Amino acid sequence: MFFKEYGNTGIKVSAIGFGAMRFEEEDVKEGRLEECADLMLYAHEKGINYWDTAPFYCEDKSEEIVGLAVKQAKREEIYLATKTNFGTIGEKHDRDNFRKRLETSLDRLQTDYIDFYHMWCLLNLESYEKHMEELYGFFEEARQEGLIRHIVFSSHMEGNAIEKVVEDGKFKGMLIGYNPLNHRFRQSGIRSAYEHGMGVVAMNPVGGGLIPDNPEMFSYLTEGTDLNVAQAALRFVASHKEITVALNGFTTKGHVDEAVKAVEGLQEKSAAEIIANLSEGISLNNLCTGCGYCRVCPVDVPIPEYMEAYNMKLLTGKEQECLNRLKWQWGIKKEDARQCIACKKCEECCTQHLPIIERLDEISKMKEESS
Repeated sequence: MFFKEYGNTGIKVSAIGFGAMRFEEEDVKEGRLEECADLMLYAHEKGINYWDTAPFYCEDKSEEIVGLAVKQAKREEIYLATKTNFGTIGEKHDRDNFRKRLETSLDRLQTDYIDFYHMWCLLNLESYEKHMEELYGFFEEARQEGLIRHIVFSSHMEGNAIEKVVEDGKFKGMLIGYNPLNHRFRQSGIRSAYEHGMGVVAMNPVGGGLIPDNPEMFSYLTEGTDLNVAQAALRFVASHKEITVALNGFTTKGHVDEAVKAVEGLQEKSAAEIIANLSEGISLNNLCTGCGYCRVCPVDVPIPEYMEAYNMKLLTGKEQECLNRLKWQWGIKKEDARQCIACKKCEECCTQHLPIIERLDEISKMKEESS
């Protein structure tokens, strides 16, 4: 396993992290949590020492699964990351509810401390500022007590907004989506974090499954390697010197083996160097690349999220995949796209000149498949 320094913390973590949210669905539903924990222990044997979980993952069983694995490993050899935000602590954003959520996580994880505690899912600067005002003090208090080692954040914001959070200097690291589809518009964020001595963990390195599900479109990633498309996407992310961990979900031991192979003999390069030498074989003209420039809607339609979900329809040909993305990734309703007033401000800002208004209308009319 290839290891990297997590920012200026003095901690060395594996270039591949275990994202504890892709366990075998039937094992979770049937309560076979030990089998899921065994997979984590296998990953640890292969050198994966960064484990990421959160409340609500895997029908709210993920932290329990991780805890079962922690109990059987040497705690000092594992670096645990979990998360909290307004959505996990209830309507009252006070110290008691924050502490209740933290203690629940500690109990489930069977540990006395959390290495990396995320201020979770900051979608925009307004969300960030509100979380800072109402929750950050509780994070700091818990850190001083030794319950949290490092305060970090996770975000779906674009690069320039991430830079603002980084420059505030309140966090030791961040978790952000980064992959061959959206790399252009996250680079300023990861570069800023790296320059400020922060660790950077990249989620969705294979685009939420989009990349391996479309191997021909992304075959350019494998050029000059003996890797498959999923492995090549992982290597693409992990090879960035600005990125500390490529966070991947696993269902089988075979998945673990493939991920470990992806970083064998890894050579780190700057993002600028990697992108300059990348010969993309896919036309991105019709795909939203997540730049966020269209976030100018006067009625606050979350256009970047709708357009990112629409990618799934373009790549799979299935409307249901778009609807699934809206529901599970972004937590927004297709019907809310009807709020669009067709002012065209978003289309004027779109660097790819996408037919945003047309796509919003199409999404609002999509029909759920009957189960």
